[in-house]
Amino acid sequence: MSERLADVSTRIATTRQLGSVIGALRAIAAARSREARMRLTAIQAYAQTIAGAIGEALALLPPYESPSAVPPSNGAAPATLCIALCAEQGFAGSFNERVLDAADAVAAGARFLIGGRGLSVQRMRGSEPDWSAPMIAHPDQVPALAGRIADALYARLDDAAIARVALVYAVPQAASFSVVRRWLLPFDYARFPVASRRFPPRIDLPPRELTARLALEYVFAELCEALLLSFAAENQARVQAMITAHANVAHKRDALEAEFRRVRQESITAEIVELSASGIDPAAAPSC
Repeated sequence: MSERLADVSTRIATTRQLGSVIGALRAIAAARSREARMRLTAIQAYAQTIAGAIGEALALLPPYESPSAVPPSNGAAPATLCIALCAEQGFAGSFNERVLDAADAVAAGARFLIGGRGLSVQRMRGSEPDWSAPMIAHPDQVPALAGRIADALYARLDDAAIARVALVYAVPQAASFSVVRRWLLPFDYARFPVASRRFPPRIDLPPRELTARLALEYVFAELCEALLLSFAAENQARVQAMITAHANVAHKRDALEAEFRRVRQESITAEIVELSASGIDPAAAPSC
């Protein structure tokens, strides 16, 4: 009986330690999600600045030099490249599965995958991405990763007839997240209103080259924004997973404490019965 008491007591201590770990993970995830959302303002302001510059550059182009929305396919069948932003670490619930399900819905000819956990899930599904990289662990790493993705993307565009590029990532919600898809290519210049200025800006590049470079810069800003949103959503999903885990641990601890009380009562009852059977007055026996 004493061995059972010791075992239950050990399990109770273990659940308490596990609850402390879960609480710490939840706090860290919440702090990371909050920090990522705070960084979004700067990225969005940067994207708006580039968008305004594109509008001014478009105003400098003659009508016959308007940029084409569809890249040439070199005679090959157009293909789609899908960039899926998944999680790098675990304990994020169904985060990776939902992102990959949305990526599977895109008729992709190639796939770039960001995030180590997402890569593991992709391999469990029986396929290997064409290119992969670890997801960020801190918002400060966003520009570097966005640059790596952009370099790999443009290298792929040089080597293959990719006509469209889709970006699939998660966006944080109040208590959960949603998965969205954004088309990076073909670059839609029509979404940028052409600026109307009395005096055009002074430029050092031909208008067409300037417009193309600004488009590349805007794609970089879109990648940065998507990485921050995905990182925030990943940690939001981790917060929710830790809330569920904490509730399960608390329920298990309550059950163990009830079992401890029951086993302890059985032990006391068995000892009283033993003392009664030996002719010793239980009231005279030393208390437990």
